[in-house]
Amino acid sequence: MSKDKKVALVTGGNRGIGYELVKQLALKDFKVILTSRHPETGHEATQELMKSNLDVSFVVMDVDNPESIRQAAIIVKELYGRLDVLINNAGVYLDENKKVVAMDPSILEITMATNFFGAYYCLRSFMPIMEKQGYGRIINVSSEYGALSEMSDPGVGAYKLSKLALNGLTRLVAAEVKGDIKINAVDPGWVSSDMGGPSAPRTPEQAAKSILWLATIGPEGPNGEFFRDGNRIDW
Repeated sequence: MSKDKKVALVTGGNRGIGYELVKQLALKDFKVILTSRHPETGHEATQELMKSNLDVSFVVMDVDNPESIRQAAIIVKELYGRLDVLINNAGVYLDENKKVVAMDPSILEITMATNFFGAYYCLRSFMPIMEKQGYGRIINVSSEYGALSEMSDPGVGAYKLSKLALNGLTRLVAAEVKGDIKINAVDPGWVSSDMGGPSAPRTPEQAAKSILWLATIGPEGPNGEFFRDGNRIDW
C-alpha cells in the first residue's frame, strides 16, 4: 500500500449500506477496512470485494464491546499508521409497537449500546490517530428520526432516542475537535436492507452516494452538521 493512500474504516461493513460504503470508498482509491462482529460474514464480504481487485481488508470489531473497538484501533495503527475516514454505520432497529416507558428496557439498552455507545467508543479509540496526523473525516450514519422535532410523535422510541443522542454527540465532538478534522451526521433515508426491509424506496447504492461526499470534503467543509442528500437537516 502506498504511504500516501488514504485509509477508511466502516463499521458494520459486511452488508447493506455498510457493504456499499466499503465498495464505493475502494472504488475511490481508498484502502478500506471492513469491520464486522461476525468473522465468517466479514471475511466472506471482504473476499467478494477483493474479487474485483478492490483494496479491502477485514478486522473483527464488535461495536457493543469497547475492548474489541480498542483492539481494532491498535491493529489499524500498527498496520497502516493512519486513518483518514471513519464511518460509524453499524446500527440496530429493535423497536416493538410500544410506548417507550412500557417497552422491555433491554430493547432501549441494546439499542443505545450499538447506535450510540458503539459510535462513542469508536470516536474514543480512532480519533487519536486522526488527531496525531491533524486530519480526519468522520461520518455518523444517523436518521431523520433523531431530529428533536421527531420526539413529538409517538413510536420507535428506542431508535429515536439512540439517534437523537448520536446527533448530539456529533455536534459536541465537532465543537471540541482541533485540526482539519470534520465530523457530521447523515440520514441515508429509508433503504432497502435487512433493517429497512424490501419495500424501502432507496437502494444501498443511493444511500452510500448520499453519505460519501462528506468523506472527501476540504478544510472549508461542514463540521457538526446533519445532512440528507447533501442538504442540511434541522436538528
